[in-house]
Amino acid sequence: MKTEHVRTSHPTQAGGNATAGPATSVPVDRVQPTGRTTTITAPAGRSGRAADPTGQAGGPRRQRFPPALRRRPAPWLALVALAYATVQLAAVVPHIGHVLGWDETVYVSQVDPRTPAAYFSAPRSRGISMLVAPVLAVTSDPFVLRIVLALLSAAALYAAFRVWRPLVGRGTTALAALLFAGLWTTILYGPQAMPNLWVALGAVATAGWFLRTGRGARRSAPWWMAACLAATALLRLPDAGWLALPLIGTAALIRERRRALPWLLGGLAAGGAQWVVEAYRRFGGIPQRLRVSGATEGGMSPHLNLGNAWRALNGPDLCRPCTVPLRHPELTVWWLALPLLTAAALVLAFADHRRGRVGADARTPAGTARPFAVTAVPVACAASLAVPYLLLLGYFAPRFLLPTYALLALPIAALLIRAARARALLAAAVALAVAGQLGSQYAVLERLTAEAAAVDHRYQTAADDLHALGLRAPCLVTGPRALPVAYDAGCASAETSGNNRSVTTRELLHRAGRQPTVALTAGGRRPPRYALGWTAHVLPGTGGWTAWRAPSQR
Repeated sequence: MKTEHVRTSHPTQAGGNATAGPATSVPVDRVQPTGRTTTITAPAGRSGRAADPTGQAGGPRRQRFPPALRRRPAPWLALVALAYATVQLAAVVPHIGHVLGWDETVYVSQVDPRTPAAYFSAPRSRGISMLVAPVLAVTSDPFVLRIVLALLSAAALYAAFRVWRPLVGRGTTALAALLFAGLWTTILYGPQAMPNLWVALGAVATAGWFLRTGRGARRSAPWWMAACLAATALLRLPDAGWLALPLIGTAALIRERRRALPWLLGGLAAGGAQWVVEAYRRFGGIPQRLRVSGATEGGMSPHLNLGNAWRALNGPDLCRPCTVPLRHPELTVWWLALPLLTAAALVLAFADHRRGRVGADARTPAGTARPFAVTAVPVACAASLAVPYLLLLGYFAPRFLLPTYALLALPIAALLIRAARARALLAAAVALAVAGQLGSQYAVLERLTAEAAAVDHRYQTAADDLHALGLRAPCLVTGPRALPVAYDAGCASAETSGNNRSVTTRELLHRAGRQPTVALTAGGRRPPRYALGWTAHVLPGTGGWTAWRAPSQR
């Protein structure tokens, strides 16, 4: 063992200037990269004890290891994203991988060169169609599309929550991603061509970059914030507006946040430009499109929708009209606890803010927000995004609240991490609660995946039956279930009534005289008045659906 003695001068207590004095030394063992132990003298303080290498005299010495021997943190967030992709590919894609759902056919048909585009109603935005366009340019195979979307959604989950790591730390970020990715809605809609999940991830990224935009922040932070908000607006402009509302308010009221204001407005304008152009081109203007959109949704007016949201929490996928009873109330406890957990996170964050305390798992580099803002901003955005679905609509779908869940996962994860670090018993309770939540969500996922697969299979069966009747493109399908069946059959679709009304009866009859046309009914119902003289064909395997074929095409 080699010993080195280093002579040092003692600093004065007043100013820290070196003064002459006897040098003292204390042997300290240090592990070298070669594995040999070398004793190196550390300067001693006046008391004769070894001085702390960090600069605190007489304090405990922090042992430094070579880079090769330092422990690297586990990539928990990457592991969560990998698990998310795996569950999608194993539990969802095999069941719904060969056919698309109702709303999916609307979005996909807009960019599928092999089939006519379905009617695109006023509330919809075209971002999800743009997302899947590269895949549809190569193939329209639903299985390939599902795999691509599963992988993309997992990568987007990682990217969105990765933005928050400098704000809340590695552990909190990974747990938040796990809580969100473990929801059955998040898993079921990951491989689907639907916008709600992507809006949720865009909201997480936008709020995170907003908090990282400030004095001393990296110069690219405002660009990323604007880009994420623009992408969210492309996916669903109304949701992007509700997301931007608290961010714009915060930027306008707080001086150190005002730098973000023009970037927020620019991102919202860039993402909403396509929607605005389409509003003038198809509907005559923005007010007209908003009016048509509200009518399509059944009227956007004050309406307490909490009861519908609670009853439909575990299915069905769309509750309209929402008359279903509550299924498995024990599986809704987590939803009822969300307001309480969120309030607790806000109270603790405000108390920490008053004491000037930063979370143990957080690092706050230059340009990032204060600890209370890290909790308050996602909560405000989550509440804003929930307003139209809980207070303005008269129906509900569980996917509507995905953006709210994604944002609330961050402060709730921080709360759980804090509780787990307080006591070992609390850590065990948190682990059991998270495991129980994930298990219960998977049980709901299995049931609803089977239900979705059965419905989508019925659409495909009806399309196959129409092919057996000799229906080939160019052709036309009408009726309440025309959109998905027409897409699977390679036909155009049209409806004379309902939310997707796209033609008049006269226009429909004119088209029926020029191409093969069928009207679909279910449950033994009579056809529309204009199709009373059409030929009825029962479609086997559909549960009683009937195709009424126009007489000119017998």
